[in-house]
Order: sequence, then structure tokens, then C-alpha cells
Amino acid sequence: MKKKEKKNYLDYIPICAPGFTWEEKKGIVTIKMENKGFYNWLAQKLFKRPRFSYIDLDEFGSFVWKQMDGKRTIYEISEMVREHFGDRAEPVVERLVKYFQILYRNHFIGYVTEKK
Repeated sequence: MKKKEKKNYLDYIPICAPGFTWEEKKGIVTIKMENKGFYNWLAQKLFKRPRFSYIDLDEFGSFVWKQMDGKRTIYEISEMVREHFGDRAEPVVERLVKYFQILYRNHFIGYVTEKK
């Protein structure tokens, strides 16, 4: 019987989902998200809802977003956050893990399985 290998979440390598575009202004990242699907289409036609939504990240989120390059692990990004923001970022690991879980659940990011 093969033993199941445990994965450490800090070893995950986050990448931006390919379906989103983003831009940076004055250090703040804005993600452009197209509202797709039947219900979004219906809301656009009936209630004049916009086709695109724009999500502004805060200072910490913008910094983290710009560090995702498909090569850095969550641990490496946490060290960069700690170095850049100091004590303001603490508890950095817990905050970062929760942040990545939210981004993943909302399909803004994915994970690369192996370090390149």
C-alpha cells in the first residue's frame, strides 16, 4: 500500500487565473472580471448590470498579487510580505493562507504543482 504524501500549504505556488486581466495604478491592483453566464447575461439585459466588474485590492493584497509569478511559493511570498510591511503584516502566515484560500475559492488564482 502506498503511503499518502502530506502536502504543506506553504509549498503551494499560486498563479493568477488566465481569464482575468489586471492593472496597477499608484501601487493598487485592480482586477477586471467579466460577468459571464446566463444569470449575469439576464441581469445585464434586464437590470442594466455591467458586463465587467472591477475589484480593487488593498495595499497588502496588491503587493501579494504582484509577487505571484508561478515560481514563488506561498512561504516565499510570506517572507517578502514580512520584509516589506514588517509588524503591520503579522500574523503574516495565517493572513496569507486565508487570503489565498479566498482568492482560490473565487477562481482568481490556481496553483502550480511543482517549482520551476
